[in-house]
Amino acid sequence: MKQMKPHQVEGFNFLLSNLVSDNPGGCILAHAPGSGKTFMIISFMQSFLAKYPQAKPLVVLPRGILATWKKEFRRWQVEDIPLYDFYTVKADSRTQQLEVLNKWANCRSILFLGYKQFSSIVCDNETSKAAVACQEILLTYPSILILDEGHTPRNEETDVLNSLKKVQTPRKVVLSGTLYQNHVKEVFNIFDLVRPKFLKMDTSRAIIRRILSRVPFMRKHVRAKGLDNVFYESVELTLQKDENFKRKVTVIQDLREMTGKVLHFYKGDFLDELPGLVDFTVFLNLSSTQKRDVEQLKLLNRKFKISSDGSALYVHPQLRYHLKNNGSREREGIDDAKMDKILENLDVKEGVKAKFFLNLLGLCESGGEKLLVFSPYLQPLKFLERLAVKVKGWSPGKEIFVITGDSTSENREWSMDHFNTSPDARVFFGSIKACGEGISLVGASRIIILDVHLNPSVTRQAIGRAFRPGQVRKVYTYRLVAAESPEEEDHATCFRKESIAKMWFEWNEYCGQNEFEMETVDVRDCGDNFLGSSKLSEDVKALFKR
Repeated sequence: MKQMKPHQVEGFNFLLSNLVSDNPGGCILAHAPGSGKTFMIISFMQSFLAKYPQAKPLVVLPRGILATWKKEFRRWQVEDIPLYDFYTVKADSRTQQLEVLNKWANCRSILFLGYKQFSSIVCDNETSKAAVACQEILLTYPSILILDEGHTPRNEETDVLNSLKKVQTPRKVVLSGTLYQNHVKEVFNIFDLVRPKFLKMDTSRAIIRRILSRVPFMRKHVRAKGLDNVFYESVELTLQKDENFKRKVTVIQDLREMTGKVLHFYKGDFLDELPGLVDFTVFLNLSSTQKRDVEQLKLLNRKFKISSDGSALYVHPQLRYHLKNNGSREREGIDDAKMDKILENLDVKEGVKAKFFLNLLGLCESGGEKLLVFSPYLQPLKFLERLAVKVKGWSPGKEIFVITGDSTSENREWSMDHFNTSPDARVFFGSIKACGEGISLVGASRIIILDVHLNPSVTRQAIGRAFRPGQVRKVYTYRLVAAESPEEEDHATCFRKESIAKMWFEWNEYCGQNEFEMETVDVRDCGDNFLGSSKLSEDVKALFKR
């Protein structure tokens, strides 16, 4: 029988205090990836149903992790509670969906829906009886609303957030391992979801005024921008750039006073029991061909275009040439035969990230370790996958495993299980969004983050796939950055965002002023035999450690 860890007991009691009272209200559990949020909330939901047998729990989550949730529920449930969803029974029409909703509404059970599925029903303009009935049930029947990866509904301009706000229950619970994503405003959008008009409350208003009094040069903008917007900007500015450390600390304390009754944060200290995490940022010198092409890349106007083209270029210039010359259709998917054609006369040394990957893969093979490779772009992953097939003679499904956004739930589960347990498995390629949440890849102990993702929490989630309970080795992460390219600026932006989350949620009185800075490391004395080897270190321009 599994026992709760101290932080889970604390989180359970926090849920009780907010949700099981005379005046219940929503709350946020911001516990580190891999810290057991799912087990804790499953335990709580069963207790909740025991106390309120007529309750109707609704769980909204990214569709890709539905199978994992149901598997965990069946593993830990005390009694046999029916679990309903639309996908298992292929309920695509509103009439079919209404049948499922009626079953949930009329018996003691739990309903699971994906975020897009939920918002499409609630925001549907269809006026048929079935469509209207579906909307009414979803908005009025839930007794408790659980939002896994609850940072998903953070943009006030999206249907997802606005539809979830309409659910009438006051019991809304957000689960997130990475609450801060891009902006302070997004965090307070989530507070507003679980506690409507959170910033309008008297207690919040008093603290907002107090924070603005500490940052007086921002107050003059209130009339033009509005109090809330100036508050968001003041917090970001103070936590990111303020050189007055004492002021920074008092603003952090103000924020925690404002949010403490609604937010329960857990950094993940129990992960210290694992063998360890070494998190490197590796600046790589580009080849002469790549350096020349980077100058052309800088002339592009669109940020996304620079990022997507750059991702291909930094892996290998031949990949970018092919994508550039073959139109947008092939950006979505080059088949194996065409990718193999690109690789026919390839000089790997021309592509610094491809070279790093191949050398690390060889070291992993020799050392009996498995490798994860994450990127937001599919073509660089496909390129490296086929490169491994060509150079190593390996096969997908045996030594090589892949998960993208197109992978079915069944394929995700199969790939994850086989990669973790098969002695033949060597390398796993994952779309960073498709693999960043809800799966365990503890079979791997080396991770390549192929690109700089401008949302640092996405990268943290990806690393948390391997650095989590069940891991028996020290995990080494290599965040690759192309030196003297637009990626350097992206990396600086990303680190500034990361520092806000760390200051807000993780700072304590024992932290120094430079606690959350990156440490510069000599590659010859980095403590990693792989990275210190001549094969990997020869292209390293600079090395940092978080």
